[in-house]
Amino acid sequence: MAKARKDNKGRALRKGESQRSQDNRYIYTYTDPLGKRGYVYATTLQELREKEAKLIRDQLDGLDLYVAGKADLDFVVDRYMATKNNLATSTYANYRYTYDHFCKDGFGKRKVAEIKYSDVLHFYLGLIEKGIKVKTVESLHCVLHPAFDLAVRDEIIRKNPSDGVISEIKKRQGRKQKVQRALTVEQQTELLNYVTDHPLYDIWRPLFTVLLGTGCRIGEICGLRWQDVDMENRIIDINHSMTYFRRGKQAPYTFEFKFEPPKTKAGIRKIPMLDDVYAVLKEMYDYQKENGVSPLVVDGATGFIFINKLGNLYKHNAIDHSIRRIVNTHNAEEEVKAKKEHREPIMLPFFSCHTFRHTFCTRFCENETNVKVIQAVMGHADINTTMDIYAEVTETKKREAMENLSKNMKIF
Repeated sequence: MAKARKDNKGRALRKGESQRSQDNRYIYTYTDPLGKRGYVYATTLQELREKEAKLIRDQLDGLDLYVAGKADLDFVVDRYMATKNNLATSTYANYRYTYDHFCKDGFGKRKVAEIKYSDVLHFYLGLIEKGIKVKTVESLHCVLHPAFDLAVRDEIIRKNPSDGVISEIKKRQGRKQKVQRALTVEQQTELLNYVTDHPLYDIWRPLFTVLLGTGCRIGEICGLRWQDVDMENRIIDINHSMTYFRRGKQAPYTFEFKFEPPKTKAGIRKIPMLDDVYAVLKEMYDYQKENGVSPLVVDGATGFIFINKLGNLYKHNAIDHSIRRIVNTHNAEEEVKAKKEHREPIMLPFFSCHTFRHTFCTRFCENETNVKVIQAVMGHADINTTMDIYAEVTETKKREAMENLSKNMKIF
């Protein structure tokens, strides 16, 4: 067995440690993850070992690779996500899920210093070619872009390779993307009449009415409680949202509801009730007063208004699936009915529960010119979001006005 080396005080030195005879300084020699030899110096053995411990921690968490620009994208994203302690739990979980599902262990294994603009562009286009929606790619971009920014600020890379990629994607996909459309007044009326008269789908009438009559986000309505509703003054107080998200980084995952405040201050608002909204809430209030309010407790909250037939809160995807069934059934029945009555059928488009919010905003823009009022009721943090819908609506109304003018006005 080799004899253990010792310092000038007789203390045993570990592997890689040594002491110089000329000035008694301590040295630790090591090989970094890239195969390069490195040295750590100290005036005392205790100081040297503290530096050794820090070096080992840095190597374990990949810091050496990061500083050398050899870390992969997975590491950079993990480092970025570790700084996002101000995110809502559900937002963090969604970011984590999106990255893990579409990027981790694939593109995420690329060395961050070697990733170019064209690499990110081809990666995004590849996802779209596989059938991934542009909106989902945008969600992934919300993780990658700031992660690259962090690496730029840390001087690991010079430029953010994802700058401008989403703009290019939208430009290329512009003609292919389906523009989100609100339901027309005719479609809106047809939908509510259909579910109201249907023996199976009539349970959806209250929820659809409130969604169409308030423009609230689906999470705001799914988490609406009786204590948030002032029936006397006909005001709905939107002060929270109920989100349903995945917990955990690896399978098997667990899913749970989370009672959270709106993502922005603009989301906290009071919405006056339309007559139809008041009527359906009054109907539900009287029924639950007589039969009992749901005892369901979710994340400490109680008094929920909208409960499914199993006694639980509605999940967004379950609502979307039901909408698809309703539209399928309606359109099949309407084609037969319209043929018997010798008229054109009123067909319903396939849509998601978010379309109710878009439809309300469209109806509001058609009848209100004060954009700030629309923004306040909708809870838009950015006025541009309101203006996009308003501009679309006013452009349509302008065409309609000119068509009517053309029928009634003769120039010569």
